[in-house]
Amino acid sequence: MAKFLSRDINLMEFQISHSNKQKLKPFYDDPDSMLPDVEAYASWLLKHPSALNSFDCIMKEAKGKKVVVFLDYDGTLSPIVEDPDKAFMSTEMRVALREVAKQFPTSIISGRSRDKVKEFVQLNNVCYAGSHGLDIMQPPKSRDKKGNEGAFQPAKLFLPAIQEISMELEHKIRETQGSKIEDNMFCISVHYRQVPPQDQGNLKEKVKSVVENRPEFRLTEGKMVIEVRPSIEWNKGDALNYLLHTLGFSNADDVLSLYIGDDQTDEDAFKVIAGKREGFPIVVSSIPKETKAWYSLRDPSEVLAFLLRLAKWNKSQASFLQLDYI
Repeated sequence: MAKFLSRDINLMEFQISHSNKQKLKPFYDDPDSMLPDVEAYASWLLKHPSALNSFDCIMKEAKGKKVVVFLDYDGTLSPIVEDPDKAFMSTEMRVALREVAKQFPTSIISGRSRDKVKEFVQLNNVCYAGSHGLDIMQPPKSRDKKGNEGAFQPAKLFLPAIQEISMELEHKIRETQGSKIEDNMFCISVHYRQVPPQDQGNLKEKVKSVVENRPEFRLTEGKMVIEVRPSIEWNKGDALNYLLHTLGFSNADDVLSLYIGDDQTDEDAFKVIAGKREGFPIVVSSIPKETKAWYSLRDPSEVLAFLLRLAKWNKSQASFLQLDYI
């Protein structure tokens, strides 16, 4: 379990232990997801109601509290597309996100490298956490007097081994048609979205063969991607706790966290928020799925609508308080 200690970045240290500009059409991992079971989805919505339809109910809990916003990137702020290098967010989404970040502390926690997701988002008023939270830029509030960003990197010692694995993977899968390796600094993503179905199993076996004799690493799977990550007890939930701590909200009773994400890796953050019961985990999905989230949004277009309402809600609250004071 993570313990807060002093660290050279003047924030804290978590004790880690080992364990064994174009429009693109969204890509669907499963052809059946293009035609979802309407009845099944309607039934699922009873357990995970629309965050848009429940917006007033959600924000009723936010009155008098400090709202903190956390977001995934792929599948949340941008659509899932065939080429991961072209997962661009829309201009409308960027404008909405900028407005939200002006009013609430806002962080993006992505499996992408921190530099890559920052390149996609192009906003300076957002905190970025890459590699599923293994590379976290210090929030503005916690930076030193010179404004240096710095970064919290609990898996820094693994970098040489990660580079070795990356080169070995390049050699192993270079002949697999459609495969793509993405270096996310503290994790390696092997995309197989464009690999013929009959070759996907063989590709996975090749990736597993590279890691099977390295107990300090583990494999995780996402949407048409298999990832090599350090085997440390650290995930998006830990990253969320770290960010809350550095922002000064870890022990506050007047904080409400909103976390919006679509991937299996986001479930760790959903679990943290649900366990604290001090916020709302919101899953992005157009099909029924097992999740710890309490509310749902269908796709990035609904995420956009939610962010716009959130920004508008905060402005209306400020106007109301000003009128009440007058």
